[in-house]
Amino acid sequence: MSEPARRTSVPPLIVTQDNSFWFDGVREGRLLIQRCTGCGTLRQPPGPACPSCRSFGWDTLESSRRATLHSYTVVHRPQDSAFTYPLAIGLADLEEGIRLVADITGVDPADLVIGMPLEVAFTEHAHGEVLPQLRPREESA
Repeated sequence: MSEPARRTSVPPLIVTQDNSFWFDGVREGRLLIQRCTGCGTLRQPPGPACPSCRSFGWDTLESSRRATLHSYTVVHRPQDSAFTYPLAIGLADLEEGIRLVADITGVDPADLVIGMPLEVAFTEHAHGEVLPQLRPREESA
């Protein structure tokens, strides 16, 4: 008998033809960024056409996964069994010049500071999906 599904209000991910490469990369531990082959514009989240030149051509660039905290919020309510509270959610500037929204782990929310160095890791979330997660980055000397 299989284990019952965890009760959560978190909707399942919607994987489409336009974003499947991104979810495939995340499952492999890689953060892929969509890049327009017409003008070189990077875009996140992925989409069918470049917002700058309207080209449908694209390839990917693998992110260094190095980031800086741009902004954040701390969620206390409503609580869902899929998360641990308080839940810090960050908007991070990736080295490549785009932003990513993800949960923040490994630091007390009271210790978050705008501009702090972060890195992207990957973790299993609700419904068994793997998603990016931000955590403090140790600076090398």
